[in-house]
Amino acid sequence: MRRNVILDTNVLLHDPKAVFSFSDTNVIVPIEVIEEVDSFKRDMTELGRNSRTVAQILDKLRAEGKLSDGVPLERESILKVICDLRNFPNASSSGRAGREGRATENRILSLALQMQKDAPETPVVVITKNVNLRLKADALGITAQDYDVDRSPDADMYTGWHTVDVPAEKVAEALKGLPVDLEDFEGLPNEYVLLRTAGKEKPCALTRVGKRPDRVYPIPERAESVAGIRPLNLEQVFALDALLDDKIKLVTISGKAGTGKTLLAVAAGLHKVFAEDEYNRLLIFRPTMPVGRDIGFLPGDIKEKMAPWMQPIYDAVELIREQDKRSPNRILPQDIMESEEISIEPLTFIRGRSIPHQYIIIDEAQNLTPLEVKTVITRVGNGTKIILTGDPHQIDNPYVDSQSNGLVYLINRLRHSSIAAHIGLMKGERSELAEAAANLL
Repeated sequence: MRRNVILDTNVLLHDPKAVFSFSDTNVIVPIEVIEEVDSFKRDMTELGRNSRTVAQILDKLRAEGKLSDGVPLERESILKVICDLRNFPNASSSGRAGREGRATENRILSLALQMQKDAPETPVVVITKNVNLRLKADALGITAQDYDVDRSPDADMYTGWHTVDVPAEKVAEALKGLPVDLEDFEGLPNEYVLLRTAGKEKPCALTRVGKRPDRVYPIPERAESVAGIRPLNLEQVFALDALLDDKIKLVTISGKAGTGKTLLAVAAGLHKVFAEDEYNRLLIFRPTMPVGRDIGFLPGDIKEKMAPWMQPIYDAVELIREQDKRSPNRILPQDIMESEEISIEPLTFIRGRSIPHQYIIIDEAQNLTPLEVKTVITRVGNGTKIILTGDPHQIDNPYVDSQSNGLVYLINRLRHSSIAAHIGLMKGERSELAEAAANLL
């Protein structure tokens, strides 16, 4: 059944092409929404770029006809801009009655009520990423939904590794370094598989899916530490293997606080740059929240301005440096933070760059939008490996959530790629207290 869909401002700022995402639908954009979108156009953030994109899209659609009368879209939909809400008395009165900051929300709700009254046989749906607006709509008997076009499955549902029970002979083959064919199993490229015999904890074999979905290959065991860091559990072993394999160009690591995401990524990067000399430089980006906003009028140069945002990275590097000192195979220079081979930068300035032959780490990637993640990944040049780490359940960006952020979007879209791998870390290793807090608070 054809329906009327009213788009909120945050939907267009989240996805400028949202008007094209519906089939057999009357897509309604109130004039107040366009005005609110327009207020972001001078921002140098992703919101500003999205605001300008929305304006360009609507301007092109004007060539197809009057927006106030309705312009045909793809998939038998029609876009209509309600330019004069005086035709809806309830909308005008409600808008004046509400707080000024809520005027657009009240106009949207009043417009939905009036459309339900005028055409009760046609469903009306408000599409918004504002939870409170959805609650208010429900109280008024209006159907309201989140914009779920780019939502991905919960990251906790896909860990990137499995445990498979097989006969003891197959475990023995894997332990000898031979590939193993598995029955009734079809894995994704670069998924990790723990092979074991049912009812027995040992022996077991650590393997990874190759080109064939039913064939796994043993992963190499590492006798020595990596920049002084050793994996402490099974998932960390898998993560370190992906981080050190140059054939895997993109690695995503998700997990709660204290699971070792950043520490493992930084240790692997330092190892590849200083011990193996595979990359020219280790380049670490961390978004300042919100991404792209000016880092402010803090005193000092850019390094001093970024210090509060980058302190977790400095802590990880310092821990690795101390562990490396104790290692018999020491690889790191004494003044590592002054080395030209390591650079810690804000994500603000990545647009327009081309970055070849470097080991890139994007920390706290759950705070990026899908479009921002695309911007980051498309900066990667030849010979570069990129790592994205984050906790999808610890988000500071008000415009994304645990299922619409850039990290889970990337995990979902690239899980079938032969040059990408994902590992979900489950067990916290920071401390007993940190693990208890992550699980219970």
